[in-house]
Amino acid sequence: MVTNVCVMLGDELAKYHFGESHPFGPERYRAFLQEFNKRNLKNRVCLQSPQIATDEQLLLFHTQDYIDKVRVQSSIGEGYLDGGDTSARTGIDDAACWVVGTALHAIDKIMQGDCNKAFTPIAGLHHAHRDSAAGFCVFNDCGIAIEYLRQHYQVQRIAYVDIDAHHGDGVFYAFESDAELCFVDFHQDGNTLYPGTGFINETGKGKAVGKKLNIPLPPNSSDGLAMKFWEQAEKFIDHSKPEFILLQSGADSLLGDPITQLNLSSKFHAHVTKRLSYLAEKHCEGRLMVMGGGGYNLENIKMVWNDVIEMLVE
Repeated sequence: MVTNVCVMLGDELAKYHFGESHPFGPERYRAFLQEFNKRNLKNRVCLQSPQIATDEQLLLFHTQDYIDKVRVQSSIGEGYLDGGDTSARTGIDDAACWVVGTALHAIDKIMQGDCNKAFTPIAGLHHAHRDSAAGFCVFNDCGIAIEYLRQHYQVQRIAYVDIDAHHGDGVFYAFESDAELCFVDFHQDGNTLYPGTGFINETGKGKAVGKKLNIPLPPNSSDGLAMKFWEQAEKFIDHSKPEFILLQSGADSLLGDPITQLNLSSKFHAHVTKRLSYLAEKHCEGRLMVMGGGGYNLENIKMVWNDVIEMLVE
C-alpha cells in the first residue's frame, strides 16, 4: 500500500491574502514554511507545486454570476466581495484560483495513487457560499473538493471534518440535505463568534437528518472538553464508512489566537489527524486530504500545521 504524504508548497499560495496588516496576511504561509524547513520535513514527504483552478472546476460549486463578480471586482481592486469582511484587492481572483487548484491537485495525487495523504497549507476557505464570498473566503475549495471527488472520481461517501474555531457554514449549508456527506464540525459557539451558526440541533435536513454533527464549544474550552467530544465524533465518522476524508485543520482554535477565544493546543489537532488517518486506513485505502484552514497567530500556525504533517508521516 502507498504510504507517502504529499505536501503542496509554492509561492503562488502566499498570494492569497488581504494585505500585510490584515489577519489573513502573507506571513501566514511564510511562518509555516519557515518551521517546515526547520523541521526538515521536506525529506520526509513528496513535495508538489501549486496548480491553478479552471472556471470549469470553480463551477462545480459556484455560480457563473458569482465568478464573474469576483473577476470584475478584483480587476477594479476596490470594495468588498461581501458585506465588509472579504476585500476585493487586485489579483485576489487568481490567488483564490491557486488555492482551489492546489487542493484539487492534492486530490488528484491521492486518487491516482501517488500518495494516500496530502496537506495544503493555504486552503480550507469554508465560509464562501455558492453565490457569495464571506469571512476572508473568496472561493470555497472545500465545497469544490467535495463536488470534484464526486463528479471526477465518482466518490460519493465523503467525510468532511472541520476543527477551525469558526463554523464551516459555507460547507454545511451547501450540503445540509446531502445524506452522503458526513459532516463533523468543532467550533466556538456561534452565540459568541462569527458566523453565528453551527448549533447542536443543526443535524441536516430531509434525508440527511442525523448525518451532520455540529459541536459548538464554549469560549475558553481546552483540550479536555474537545477530546471528550471527539470520541463521539470518531464513532459518528466511523459509522459513515467514508470513501475519502477531508480535514480542515484551522489553527485559530488554539490558545492565543487574536480573533477567537478557544484554548485548544496543537495536541488536539495532532490527535484528530492520527485518528482520521486510522479511519482512512480502515475505510478508504488511507485517503485523507488536510487543509490548513484559519489561524492568525503565527506561532500557532507554525506549530499546528507542521504537527499535523508529522502525524500524517507517522
